Formats: sequence, C-alpha cells, structure tokens
Amino acid sequence: MSEIILDGHKLGWHKDRLQAWLSGARIAPITIDCALTRRCTYRCSYCYGTLQSNDEKKMSQDVIFRFLDDAAEIGVKAISFVSDGESTCSPYLYNAILRGKANNLDMALGTNGYLLKDEQLEKILPALTYLRFNISAGDPGRYNEIHGCRNGCFDKVINTIRESVKIKRNNNLKVTLGLQMVLLPQFADQILPLAYLGKDLGVDYLVIKHCSDDEQGHLGVDYSQYYKMVDILKEAEGFSDEKYLVKVKWSKVLSGGKRCYSKCFGPAFIMQFSGSGLVAPCGMLFNRNYKKYHIGNIAETSFKKIWQSDRYRQVLDLIASDKFDAGTMCGSLCLQHKVNEFLWSVKQGESDLPKTAGAAPMHINFI
Repeated sequence: MSEIILDGHKLGWHKDRLQAWLSGARIAPITIDCALTRRCTYRCSYCYGTLQSNDEKKMSQDVIFRFLDDAAEIGVKAISFVSDGESTCSPYLYNAILRGKANNLDMALGTNGYLLKDEQLEKILPALTYLRFNISAGDPGRYNEIHGCRNGCFDKVINTIRESVKIKRNNNLKVTLGLQMVLLPQFADQILPLAYLGKDLGVDYLVIKHCSDDEQGHLGVDYSQYYKMVDILKEAEGFSDEKYLVKVKWSKVLSGGKRCYSKCFGPAFIMQFSGSGLVAPCGMLFNRNYKKYHIGNIAETSFKKIWQSDRYRQVLDLIASDKFDAGTMCGSLCLQHKVNEFLWSVKQGESDLPKTAGAAPMHINFI
C-alpha cells in the first residue's frame, strides 16, 4: 500500500495530456467521477449532496452505456461511480461496471454498501480498480446517528465488506478495498474505533478526510477544530502495517478550508457528472443555482457531442478566467483541489512538469 496516493494527485504520470492542455488543445478528461442516480438510502449528517439539487433526467441503461462508450472513444481513462448519489440504487450499476471494463476503462465504486448485493461481488470485483466503502463510525449506534440510517444497516455493510475481502483473497484479485471516513469534529470519538475496525476487517486502507462545505457554510464545518485532533489522527495512522494503511488527508484537514489559487483548471482533467445526468465542471456547481456553469445532460445528448460542443469549452474557459474566483464562488476543498493546486503553480511559473521516476503509483488513472 506504500504505492497508493491518497493525499495528492497523479498528473505527473500523464504528461502527454498535460502538455496538450498547456498548448491549448481540447483534451478528454483523464478521470470522470459520476453517479448513476441522485437517490440514496442514507441521510448522512455531512452530506454535500443535499446542496446539489438539480433537474433529474432518466438514467436508463442505454444512456449509461452510451456514455461509457463515448468516454472510451474520446480517450477518458477512468470512471468512478461516486459523485452526488448512491449508485447502488440504480438497477444498472453492475452491468455498467462490466460495460466500462469491457471498454478498457478503469472502473471504481464508492458506496455506503447497504444495497450492494453480495451475490454480485464475484462478478464486479475483478472489473474494479477499487471498491471504497463510505463509513464514518466504527460503533453501530454512532453509525446510525452519523449516517441517518436504521438499525441493522451497520451489520449488513460490515458483512458485505467481509465478503469482499474473502472474495479478493480467495481469487487473488488486484482490486483495492478501502474505507473512507468523512471527518467532522464531532466524530472524533469514532476515529480510533474505525481504524481498529478496518484492520479487523482486513481491508487495504482507511482514509480519513475533511468535510467539504459550500461558500455559504450551510453544513457549518468549523475547520479550526481539525487542528485539535492532530494527536488522535496520528494515533490512528499508527494502526498501519505492511498490509493495512491508515492515511489522513493532512493537506486538506489542516488547510483551514482555504485555497491557494483563484482560477479553476482541474475539471479539464477530472470532471464530475451528477446522478441526474448533468454534466458540469465539478460537484460544487451541480445545484440549479449555478446553471451558468452547466454544460449539458447525457440523458439528452451523447457525451461525445457535449465534449465536442462550444459550450463545453466556454464553461471550462469561464472558470479558468478572471471572471471566476475559486476562493469565493464555489465550495471548499473540492475533488479537483490537489490537481488545481498543481496546475495553478504551473500556470504561475512556480512549478515545472514533475519528473517521475520508479514504478507508477496505484490507481494511476484516478488522478
């Protein structure tokens, strides 16, 4: 697990696309993070999805397959089913994973795990680069409180994680199995129980990340409180060994929720789609109040045509211009944050393209 990057980016291993972008060429995203629905079985207390409502279209299997075919054709390398919905609520998830893999796309899934069908694991695990379970508590009672779910959900999810680990080991699969904790200061009591639980379950890693908030602070995240948890977070990282990694996203947890850049360049390389079918630069701009940044909808127009459109280029140019301020006009510490930090430094002349040496990191196409 020393080869996995959980707090950084992998753009250095995609210099051809970096150089094409710097020359002004239209490039396909390396990674697309999307959902197959906006529905969810949980009501997590930290959910950014409650701030992302937009007009939902029908995401049929034909629409999803057309998108995956288009993505492969134009040069997208990886698809992660995460974004603003719980994709296990879609009846087409399992076929979509297999279709993407058949198209030579790297595929990944982030899920709360409750609706994930154990009988489908044998099929999808060989097709996935990683399967990540979103879990922010190691205690059943606290799990119910934090995730807004009923009794029994915790046990079902834990059993599914154990089954995933068993299948991976029995079949010697390459898929990475991980847990992700979205940390709010009031969840501090669950840091160590979750670190212990991950080790007991036999997963590959637990990543502990910050909670994003919008520019109005609707979720009420007090970023100053993270500094008080440094000791316990370091104690959690101490659970790591040669088979299990506990990693805190320190660069975001200790950022104070601030950015060092004002323009947004990252979506050219890592773009997000809503589970409504909406194509927008990032999840922070999904809400219908940000329609000036919405590009199209894959339920109405093929992704290939959207990508080829003038609108696609216009929106990406807008958020990379002086008319947009990433520090005040969108939410904090987004999915594209580390990529944006790097691209900003390149554009400012503060960094050259990185020199990469040695083996490539794991999950190289999930930048």
